[in-house]
Order: sequence, then structure tokens, then C-alpha cells
Amino acid sequence: MTVKDITFRHSSGQPDVLRGVSFEALPGRIHAILGPNGSGKTTLFKCLTGLWRPQRGEVFYNGQNLLAFSGPARARLIAVVPQEHEPPFPYSVEDMVLMGRAAHVDAFAVPSRRDYETAEETMRVLGIDHLRDKAYTRISGGERQLALVARALAQQTPILLLDEPTSHLDFRHQLQVLKKVRWIAREKNLTVLMTLHDPNLALLFADQVVALNEGGIQAHGPADEVITEAMLARVYGVEVTVLDNNGIKVVSPRVEK
Repeated sequence: MTVKDITFRHSSGQPDVLRGVSFEALPGRIHAILGPNGSGKTTLFKCLTGLWRPQRGEVFYNGQNLLAFSGPARARLIAVVPQEHEPPFPYSVEDMVLMGRAAHVDAFAVPSRRDYETAEETMRVLGIDHLRDKAYTRISGGERQLALVARALAQQTPILLLDEPTSHLDFRHQLQVLKKVRWIAREKNLTVLMTLHDPNLALLFADQVVALNEGGIQAHGPADEVITEAMLARVYGVEVTVLDNNGIKVVSPRVEK
């Protein structure tokens, strides 16, 4: 997927939320979008999915401009895992995952046997098939996030967007979800983009990093090259030390006791 010169503002006369954002995302790799609150991360995702129309710029997949596609056509190419989700009804986990097949089911039709088999296989791959009959509203935060990932995978798209997939999760569930996402990216050869707040998680799980601030790209490239003390000071306005822990970089804030 190629993102080219995306510029977005909410209305005429207001400042740009995104300004000339361009980068390339490759299959089989995880691309982390880093940046402080208000830097444009979620807005970028809404532009990539066509939910919001940028004033300038294009998004290409295999040479085709995704922004020119119809909504159903884009839904067969891009799946999204939102930051958080509160369903209006206590659907079962299986029903939540089955919703990912909506892009492949005709209007007024019912899910086919293949749709159910796809949902079942997706739950099995993510290790949540034992939750299929449980109410989505009554499982843990980590299990909910995996159910949302399963719903996106059931959509069977080549591009997967995850908007802060570790928000509201404890440390164990953060690692559990991101390990699954990394495995999926490799196994299914998916193009994966995810917004993150923690640079350490990006160093552990991302192949590439796009650092956003004030609507523009501040740095872009391999995670261990982009995440530096200078970049984090420039983007987040904090002083940190980047340490080497047996070949793995670790970001440690400089805090006076």
C-alpha cells in the first residue's frame, strides 16, 4: 500500500490535521504509527479507509487508488480493529467474529456455511474458539481485543489497520495481542498498520515506524533506526535514554526522583 501526499482538514479555514503524509507499507510487515495525542494518527486511519475524504492525496494498493473504490469494495481490501468497542447488544463472540463476513454477504442474505467456517477458523487461530458462545460484553479486555482482531481477520482482507490495539490492556494482554498480530502478519502475509503510544512496544513488534507530529511525518524507516533519543525528544518533547538490552533497544525516560 502506498500513501501519497495525504492532506486533511476538518473544514475550510481550519489548520491541517494531516499535511503531505506519504509512506509505503509492505506485506508481511508491521508498520507502527507513533505520535502524541492529536498528532493525526486516528485521522490518518480514517482517511486510509475512506471514512474521511482528504482534501489532497491518494492511497494506492496494487496500483489502484483505494479512495476511488466504493465502500463495499474497500471493505474487501481493508479491515479495521478500533480502539474500543461497546456493542449495543450482548452478542456472542462467534456472532461478533461473524460480522467480519458482512463485506462478503449480499444484502438481505444470511451467512453461508463458508462464512461460519471462516469465523470458526479465525477464532481457532487466535486461540479464542473456547469463547464462541460467551457474551462479548462479559469477557476480559484482552479477550475482547482478540475477538475484534478475529472479526477483522474473518473479513479476509490484505490490509489490516489496528487503532491503538493495546489501549486499556494490562501488560500481559498487550504482549499477547501484539504477538498474535505479528504472527498473523507473517503467516497471512498481510500489510499491517497499527497506531501505538509506547515506543518500546514498537521496538519489540514493529518492522517499520512512521513518526507523526503536528500532522506531518517526522521520521520514517526501520523501527530500531527511527526510534532514537533525538526523535523522541523532537516528537514527544521528553528526554529519554535508549539502551541496548542484549541486542534489543529499550527506551527509558529520564525522570528525577
